[in-house]
Amino acid sequence: MKVLFINNTCKYSSTGKICYELYKHLNADGHQAYIAYGRGDEINEPGIYKFGIDSETKIHALKARITGKNACYSPRSTKRLLDFIEEVKPDLVHLHELHAYFVNRGELLDYLKKKEIPVVWTFHCSYMFTGKCGVTFDCERYKEGCGHCPYMHRYINSWFFDRTVELLKEKKQELDGLQIKKIVTPSSWLANKTADTFLGNRPIGVVNNGIDAKGLFYPRKDVKSLLEAYDIEPEKKIILSVAEDIMYVQKGGQTILDVSKTLPEVQFVLIGAKETKKISDNVQMIKRTKDQEELARWYTLADLFLICSRGENFPTTCIEALCCGTPIVGIDDGGAKETADEPFGIFVKADSVGYDALIEDIKDAIQTQLSRGHSSERIREYAVNRYDNVAMYKSYLEIYKS
Repeated sequence: MKVLFINNTCKYSSTGKICYELYKHLNADGHQAYIAYGRGDEINEPGIYKFGIDSETKIHALKARITGKNACYSPRSTKRLLDFIEEVKPDLVHLHELHAYFVNRGELLDYLKKKEIPVVWTFHCSYMFTGKCGVTFDCERYKEGCGHCPYMHRYINSWFFDRTVELLKEKKQELDGLQIKKIVTPSSWLANKTADTFLGNRPIGVVNNGIDAKGLFYPRKDVKSLLEAYDIEPEKKIILSVAEDIMYVQKGGQTILDVSKTLPEVQFVLIGAKETKKISDNVQMIKRTKDQEELARWYTLADLFLICSRGENFPTTCIEALCCGTPIVGIDDGGAKETADEPFGIFVKADSVGYDALIEDIKDAIQTQLSRGHSSERIREYAVNRYDNVAMYKSYLEIYKS
């Protein structure tokens, strides 16, 4: 079987890691797997091809902001992708993220329809059933065709024009006739949202994200050196948060900073900032890192993992922390709660009780979790049984075979 993965990234970021793990397992199993991706560093491994041209991606992003249209530019990058598909001649294409300014989505889907190539599509966010939004927050206008977008200036950002009605119509046309064998979502929360749209008549299933729990995300021994490197007092409890662009509104960085003010005796470490700096006595910001071993050391060192993102599908950061033996506190908004049952995860309802009350609820949950004295071995055993990438691979393999 010959499978081609198409995604915005490869090997790094949550979706990039997932594609890479599936690619490795398929090849190890005697199949032929390929990855075509649009953004990030060049990866020199067999069958992995970066088709995206960085300069064109920047132009695409600028045009999207000016025109309000997205995923309809990048002509040279798109041609490189279609030429690669023509060369590979896959039996199946597994699509992941097609936004992020690197491909003409309509041209790609028209090509797949013309060639009658079967498609499995993993939705990692809400983008394909909305006009432009990957995260809908409290908006349900996509059910009525979008328009009057309340989040026009959030990703995918439009400076001037609300094109969401037009964009959603285009997506419906592009998907019409596409041989989608299965739409997969990592969480039941997103599966239910997808089923409640124009895609509800398509086959939809759930496959939880998986990670390399045995070769990469496992408890590390050499972690104390991180304390010295960042001048962190060794007796302090450490709360870790990890997210790409962690201070972006959806990622909840400001909420974490507000929580940190209520717990001055605890050290907070936020990875995914624009720069590394200490911003208060108990808050250390660290730039985003691609060093997965360093991340595993931070997960191991932390006493607790805190996630305050909104509308997350099934965050791999949560399962990375669990596999390193670290419990979770988070906001129950989206599919994050599905990553960890009690007592390994406590998720606070994001009700309309007011922001100050939410901060207090998160603080109480942190204190409860820290006082429990979890066994890291027990947490890891729970996580590995559910989230090792072998389980994810086997689930996807059954879908491919069908």
